[in-house]
Amino acid sequence: MFTNPWFETVAEAQRRAKKNLPKSVYGALVAGSERGVTVEDNIAAFSELGFAPHVVGQSAKRDLTTTVMGQQIALPVIISPTGVQAVHPEGEVAVARAAANRGTVMSLSSFASKPVEQVGAAAPQLFFQMYWSGTREAMIQRMERARAAGATGLISTLDWSFSNGRDWGSPVIPEKMTLKAMTRLAPEVLPHPRWLLAFARSGRVPDLTVPNLVPPGGEAPTFFGAYGEWMQTPPPTWEDVAWLRETWGGPFMLKGVTRVDDARRAVDAGVTALSVSNHGGNNLDGTPATIRLLPAVAQAVGGQVEVLLDGGIRRGSDVAKALALGARAVMIGRAYLWGLAANGQAGVENVLDILQGGLDSALRGLGKTSIHELRPEDLVIPSGFTRSVGDPPKDRES
Repeated sequence: MFTNPWFETVAEAQRRAKKNLPKSVYGALVAGSERGVTVEDNIAAFSELGFAPHVVGQSAKRDLTTTVMGQQIALPVIISPTGVQAVHPEGEVAVARAAANRGTVMSLSSFASKPVEQVGAAAPQLFFQMYWSGTREAMIQRMERARAAGATGLISTLDWSFSNGRDWGSPVIPEKMTLKAMTRLAPEVLPHPRWLLAFARSGRVPDLTVPNLVPPGGEAPTFFGAYGEWMQTPPPTWEDVAWLRETWGGPFMLKGVTRVDDARRAVDAGVTALSVSNHGGNNLDGTPATIRLLPAVAQAVGGQVEVLLDGGIRRGSDVAKALALGARAVMIGRAYLWGLAANGQAGVENVLDILQGGLDSALRGLGKTSIHELRPEDLVIPSGFTRSVGDPPKDRES
């Protein structure tokens, strides 16, 4: 048991999460696919970038505010949508409260463990994330439900390779939390009394259902039932992307962009924003770190849409590096889940404070008065660091 609930780094939050959580729950958060090359590169790539600070001329005041899809936020960090959060009884509601208290946006996954209505009541700034899953009628129903709950922006995740093999082994996740399943999981749950007690006090166990995918008049499907529907839905086309954007009719983000040609197609489809993301390394392993891909994507769209970065953010200095290379803001996933597992809502606020403090420190050292002044010249970028994929080869003289 930790006597001081406060932690000073996201790495410490992860250590506490590992100690607090049953092995399968922690393993589900670690996630990744195959060898975990992309998971590792997402984090390690940031350490290859250095800073070029000034010795004199630092500003006494620094502005960290920005806007994302029409929402004014206090710091350029928003909550990325993640699936069923069995790490804490309050799940996404606790995360939403933390985001609201720190003046930023909560993004809720279709596969979340809490209904959008509950999360919307806790989050004055809410985006809702959807997959291309089921019929168009079902997708319209989900959009309208999210809008009624207060969502102002839609995030669309369309790409997935469904790779599920992990060299380090996959966590044991039952279809439902039946008595048989709980008995089987007991040996790994009992050594973690804090996690068990928290759910016992709440009067519920993680039921592994996804309440935001309830069909009209139906019941919430299980996570694996919803996952199966997604896998069986024919993949979308760019025309389908345009349909989603038009049907939603408001700010619209396409998440998962890594290629220059896809970024340009997204602009043509009318998106408001795109997220340079490989889904935290949970998709196709071997995809380069998103921070390596960001400059080429940002240059390709040339300010026509907002560009965000998702993947590997663990420090405020990481945020500064992403902004210097062209991101308007970043999205965090595992970082806030570690905080949630370590100390609930306060733990998520702790993570956001860490990122805010580190970003402010980087701005001071670089002599900037605002995050909007950050440029590539503020970084030490090693030769060969960046990657550009999907850019047609330039014509060569014969």
